[in-house]
Amino acid sequence: MTLAVALLTSVPVWAQDPSQSDGAVEDADEIVVVAEKLRGQVDAPQPPILVLNEEDIAAYGTGSLAELMEVLAPQTGSGRGRGGGGMPAFLVNGMRISSFREMRSYPPEAVKAIEILPEEVAQRYGFSANQRVVNIILKDNFSSREVELEYSQPGKGGYSEQDVELTYLRLDGSNRLNINSEFNNTTMLTEAERNIAQAETSLSDIATDPDPAAYRSIVSDKTDGEITANWSSKLADNGSSLSLNGTYERSDSSSLQGLNSVRLTDPEGMTVLRNFGAADPLENRSKTDTFSLGSTLNAPLGEWQVTATLDSSYASSRTETDRDADTSELVSAAAAGSFDIFGAIPRLADAGYETARTKNYSASSLVTAMGSPLYLPAGDLSVTLNAGYGWDRIESDDTRNVNRDIQLTRGDLSAGVNIGVPIASRRDDVWNVIGDISLNFTGGVNHLSDFGTLTDWSAGVTWGPTETLTFTATYIGEDTAPTLAQLGNPEIVTNNVQIYDLVNDDTVLAQVISGGNPDLPKQSARDWKFGLQWDLPFLERSNINIEYFRNRTDDVVASFPTLTPAIEAAFPERVTRAVDGTLLAIDQRPITFSKQEEERIDIGLNLSGSFGKAEIQPSGGGRPGGARAGGERPGTAPSGNPGEKGKNNRSTDESAASDDEQNGSVSADSKTNNQHAETGNKRQTRGPRFGPPGGGKGRWFVNLTNTIELQNKISVSDNGPVLDLLEGDALSSSGNPRYSAKLRGGMFYRGFGGFISGSYTGKSHVDGTSSDIYFNDLVTFDLRLFVDLNQRKTLIEKMPALKNTRLSFRVDNIFDARQHITNADGEVPLRYQPYLVDPTGRFIGMELRKLF
Repeated sequence: MTLAVALLTSVPVWAQDPSQSDGAVEDADEIVVVAEKLRGQVDAPQPPILVLNEEDIAAYGTGSLAELMEVLAPQTGSGRGRGGGGMPAFLVNGMRISSFREMRSYPPEAVKAIEILPEEVAQRYGFSANQRVVNIILKDNFSSREVELEYSQPGKGGYSEQDVELTYLRLDGSNRLNINSEFNNTTMLTEAERNIAQAETSLSDIATDPDPAAYRSIVSDKTDGEITANWSSKLADNGSSLSLNGTYERSDSSSLQGLNSVRLTDPEGMTVLRNFGAADPLENRSKTDTFSLGSTLNAPLGEWQVTATLDSSYASSRTETDRDADTSELVSAAAAGSFDIFGAIPRLADAGYETARTKNYSASSLVTAMGSPLYLPAGDLSVTLNAGYGWDRIESDDTRNVNRDIQLTRGDLSAGVNIGVPIASRRDDVWNVIGDISLNFTGGVNHLSDFGTLTDWSAGVTWGPTETLTFTATYIGEDTAPTLAQLGNPEIVTNNVQIYDLVNDDTVLAQVISGGNPDLPKQSARDWKFGLQWDLPFLERSNINIEYFRNRTDDVVASFPTLTPAIEAAFPERVTRAVDGTLLAIDQRPITFSKQEEERIDIGLNLSGSFGKAEIQPSGGGRPGGARAGGERPGTAPSGNPGEKGKNNRSTDESAASDDEQNGSVSADSKTNNQHAETGNKRQTRGPRFGPPGGGKGRWFVNLTNTIELQNKISVSDNGPVLDLLEGDALSSSGNPRYSAKLRGGMFYRGFGGFISGSYTGKSHVDGTSSDIYFNDLVTFDLRLFVDLNQRKTLIEKMPALKNTRLSFRVDNIFDARQHITNADGEVPLRYQPYLVDPTGRFIGMELRKLF
């Protein structure tokens, strides 16, 4: 009885489980309440890095899950692997899906909660160790029709963006239907509109010739369209479900590549450079069509949960590049004296264009089975088995490279296993003095049809000495193969490519050789990750995360880096120079470094809380978006009879139970002390629980991530030079800063919201021969303000058409900051002109969003 009283006083019980009948209570005088987590929450020893409830999500002011993921990128990105991981892995209600494509157009109002979890959880679901996990917990009942209009442009003008999006969504438990269409248009921006200085070698000697800057774009004219359909249905009462999704995307773009030019010499030896063809400038045009299909099947199989996913796509692209005009007759006429080299250049015959076509096919399938086949004293042994097959094919041809068509195919047969072993548990009184300890083991094998067999494995430990403190340690060994393109692309020679030569501190036109390298080996990574997470005791759902990564990679496959003196010394056979040192040609096919060693520390601080007074809302009053606060569709009446009393004066209001489930509150299962619930149901995972809704209070949050690069070195060969990327050596045209940070903060209260983000990139430099290049540090801030007119009741009464409408105003890069890049003399090299590096700067946008 003492235990029951303690639990009742420490856990807010809002509603009794309506599925429990009165007859289930054998002893009405003794009740044990077991707190359970929100349905769909991930069950894992590792606590979430970040948890967002409905009010938290609203504070970000985004219009879709795709936009929300962009904002949450610092929290969802992994620091493991070379340069960190990519997109996170996605779950819906704790289940795998075929791809994020299924969910990206969902309005945030349809989401009950979001969990962001560490890489160890990704492995439990059969994902890569380089990914974090985003678990999206949907409302059971929701319906909306959405129209979103947006216009934005730089503060300095020059070009603009227009976006239109239409979305329909209906959620009814496991039954879901979503249809989304989107149109985006971006107009062109030229170098002349940003006063970009031109290289002297490209300027005409005749003042009346057209300026090439007006015919060279730095932002392409682009139009994108997309239509997506997602459908999901329950197959049986045992939890089986099937989902299908399909997407068609079309992208058209065009960019200006400058003017035709010719160097003319008259019979007296006078030479001039002429630019011509303003009426028909050189252009690059591209069209891409993409079709994507996916499917997910979830079904229980005995004690196992089985998920089968299929994701496929087909992309066809065509690029047309104008040829330079044939000026041979003009040159001959000038040399013969029959054409005045200073006169007007006549219109030359159309030279036509080159055409490059590419088709990409991909299909991947994966079957995972998750279960707990064995019970140990400290908890259930968790096992995940997975097996799959992936297929990729590339077909391409280019009129500039006759008889060099590409046809590359790769099949990938994979299998893997993940095992979680609980060692100690406070809840189960097994070595509870030391806290909670669990071990995690993963092994996998991939057989690539064009490369061979690769293996990966990992081992980790999670230790929670207290409910609020967690330590993790993981070792990962992984082999990866070069991509199909890196291995098999044909050799292509391109003339007159603009290259910045760090050796001579000059920009030149050189010959570039590109293509694949069939001799590339497999890449082997051996990485350590150590993590600490502490849930702060003075704020709700707030924590600090510290992670240390030590990545060691052998036989590093990379694209040919920026030509620095160190790179040229390491690969002298790849560079051709004239007798006077002028750069003539570079072979930029992929290369292999002997080893790369990286160490970094990531520090994350997540704070959140509430403020203000709670609004008194009627039962069922909800947020905008066509759904009740509990997620029910508008117009639906709550079930049950409010206020009806059951045994012991306990409320049996089914409406309250329904709202409780929808809002993610702590539920309570009444059990007599003579009933013994299954032990597995008693075992709870550490981590935050979802509390009651905000009750109209304001929400605020601050997310800060800070990355400190401790080491980043590359050994060119076993006995060769070592490149220190933090001390002046570089693989790209930009430096490698040691420090970087990102800030996200916002608040939402009674319909008004604000969101601010900041980014800091530390200073760095790249060593040259005649002059080094220095990159100053850069700080930018973005601001988003929005108002939910649905909560302005007086305004809605006067103008009912504004119901369920939200207006947003945003300013990216508020202070119009740009990175200042100079050489040792304080001069800005042409290729690093501020408006060439960042032509946009301050970017202002307005958005109108309405839900029906």
